[in-house]
Amino acid sequence: MQKKSLRDINVTSKRVLTRVDFNVPMDEEKGIITNENRIIEALPTIKYLLSNNAKIILCSHMGRPKGEPNPKYSLAPVAKRLSELIDKPVKMAPDCIGDATKKIVMGMKDGDVVMLENLRFHEEEEKNVPEFAKELADLGEIYCDDAFGTAHRKHASIVGVTKYLPSVCGFLLDKEIKTLGSILDEPKQPFGVMLGGAKVEDKVALIENIVSKVDRIIIGGGMAATFLKAKGYEVGASLLDTNIEQASYLLDLAKMNKVEVVLPNDVVVTEVGTNEAAIRNVKVDAIPQDMRIVDMGTETIELFKSKLEPLATLFWNGPSGIYEVPAFSTGTREMVKFVSEMKGQTIIGGGSTAEVVTNWGYAPKMSFVSTGGGASLKFLSGEILPGLDALDDME
Repeated sequence: MQKKSLRDINVTSKRVLTRVDFNVPMDEEKGIITNENRIIEALPTIKYLLSNNAKIILCSHMGRPKGEPNPKYSLAPVAKRLSELIDKPVKMAPDCIGDATKKIVMGMKDGDVVMLENLRFHEEEEKNVPEFAKELADLGEIYCDDAFGTAHRKHASIVGVTKYLPSVCGFLLDKEIKTLGSILDEPKQPFGVMLGGAKVEDKVALIENIVSKVDRIIIGGGMAATFLKAKGYEVGASLLDTNIEQASYLLDLAKMNKVEVVLPNDVVVTEVGTNEAAIRNVKVDAIPQDMRIVDMGTETIELFKSKLEPLATLFWNGPSGIYEVPAFSTGTREMVKFVSEMKGQTIIGGGSTAEVVTNWGYAPKMSFVSTGGGASLKFLSGEILPGLDALDDME
């Protein structure tokens, strides 16, 4: 997939409408950002534009304000933090469209940076209304998409604006495409995938698309219960994906392609209601009827490590247990630490897995941490991402 990037277009003195993914987690009471990784990852693009004296107009969404202004989801704290990171004022616009915002943008000088207010304060953003997209596009002379995390959305700021402006990808988006694309094209062998999370359905297309390339699939997290059930185990009161047949189908597909599927052989269980005081480590064939799986067991931790160690390439998406509860976070912590020390290429597939490795300080030790959870899964599933498809192709 060859798309034009910033280096393929002259941005000097141009107004560059730059779509970033600054949907960062916030401590609402204190009004501070609790994880600024998405801002950090956008800095190479922003600094390149600054070095070329472009006029930078940043736009992003934040949270789910349901199409109307809500101070809780303002991007003002992000603008403040970004100004500190680039050591330059970032002017906060009162809206993402409208006369007041247009006046600010049209008065920009070379090297100025303006942050538009939350795109999703307008319901037209998610509905990709042409008039809204046109008004947004009128602010720029060039469009740059550096928001891989939203590339699977057909929103006005992602797809609509490309109909009115020369459209290129930023450095983060370009890096995401090339890194994840390497898994699909020529992954170094042996190649393994470790999957967690609750929904099997979210991973079906991914496994179907890579099953001919992968050597080993390791399954933990909430998904493990559904796969164990598909293999005939009783899993007590564990949360299950409603479609057990999908898990059975994937097990058969892996077997047909001679792909090893690794499931837990022991698990941590507790009483329904997440009772930290009642946890037990049991074999998967001895899960009590009134208890549910909350983490992988001690033997499984060592089993997974032994299966991960020889891999030359690993893609990991989905935590290994209910990591938010300290008593149930052991498996995820052990996997994060072990993966960070692996010799092979380690690619973290965004979403909650990326948040975990970043918040626990292991992100720098991974080969690559994707900024897009849903986007990375869809990309590796072989789907055409609307945000990428809309950008200008290399000639």
